[in-house]
Amino acid sequence: MPELPEVETVKNGLNKLLKNKLVTDVTFDWPKGFPNSQGDINNFLKKSKIIKTERRGKALIIYLSSDYCLVIHLKMTGQLVYRGKTQFGAGHPSDSLIGPLPDRSTRVIFTFDDDSKLYFNDQRKFGWIRLMPEFEVENLDFMKKLGPDPLNDSFGASEFRTRIRRRKNSRIKSTILDQTVIAGVGNIYADESLWMSRINPNSLSGSLSDSKLNLLLESIREVFKKSIALGGSTARNYVDAEGNRGSYLKFANVYNRGGQACPRCGNEIVKIKVTGRGTHICTKCQRKTS
Repeated sequence: MPELPEVETVKNGLNKLLKNKLVTDVTFDWPKGFPNSQGDINNFLKKSKIIKTERRGKALIIYLSSDYCLVIHLKMTGQLVYRGKTQFGAGHPSDSLIGPLPDRSTRVIFTFDDDSKLYFNDQRKFGWIRLMPEFEVENLDFMKKLGPDPLNDSFGASEFRTRIRRRKNSRIKSTILDQTVIAGVGNIYADESLWMSRINPNSLSGSLSDSKLNLLLESIREVFKKSIALGGSTARNYVDAEGNRGSYLKFANVYNRGGQACPRCGNEIVKIKVTGRGTHICTKCQRKTS
């Protein structure tokens, strides 16, 4: 599943490419992935201009001049691919990002007034795009449950510690993966931020000191910002708004580096399971606290 940096990269690309474009047509082949009435499509989507794109956790929100918006969740295999004078593709790393479109995974096609197109591809059909009034977005069930965004300047260390300690008997990796605690952390960035802050992923959330949790929040933010700057973590077939491929995994410290030397101490990185998730750690740097 695309993680926060990948979705942020999608947001940045769409803001560069879609702003002020007029939607002239939309077609779709999977009503469950595009559960919108034809009346709403005709009245609030077609002939509307794209105002801006924002991100909330791992969801995208495209605001329209009609005071409606498109809320998009890529889920496991979703992609957004723009084809015009510039090419852009992000999301699940399949050949659809760079191959001819539409293809068998294409679910929705938006056409704009300059004949450019935005394709929503989704092999597994778990992703969705909902057209709704702006004021209703915060009432979506998953939005109401979503925790604070770690990149939001208003989210401070004190609130982070409080939210983590509500799950004091849970393993810290499981806690930061819980989207109701904080939004946007996935498996790759959990491993990286825990390594950076020298925290064992099996440590109980309630066992960690204030200073350790402060460092963990700083590490999450640092890993996210680095990955966003490098275009996300997709290992192959990723193309951003400038035609560059995501490159963060080339610089990851522990994720997918089992059997290699820890870049900090030289100890061998191992892969273990933490609450059913594949997890990469350095057992020397990341000693369990409880």
